[in-house]
Amino acid sequence: MASGWAREGAVQDQIDSTVEDGVMRARSRLPTGDSAEFCEECEAAIPQARREAVPGVRFCVACQSKRDAEQDAYSGYNRRGSKDSQLR
Repeated sequence: MASGWAREGAVQDQIDSTVEDGVMRARSRLPTGDSAEFCEECEAAIPQARREAVPGVRFCVACQSKRDAEQDAYSGYNRRGSKDSQLR
């Protein structure tokens, strides 16, 4: 594949690096430690099964879902940026 001045495999290295960064960022957001018995947001009881399944859980399912939706809205990634920049 013609790649100009880039060395062979540079594009794949960039893709691999982006994926590794995403995995590290996702792992850093995972809860750790003891699970809370009550939701920090709405103070509802967190079921025992959830506390065992997700170590370090701090929010009930409803509040966690709301937080995840808000976080996705502000992810900060411009997924089209690399292709748009190549077209300019």
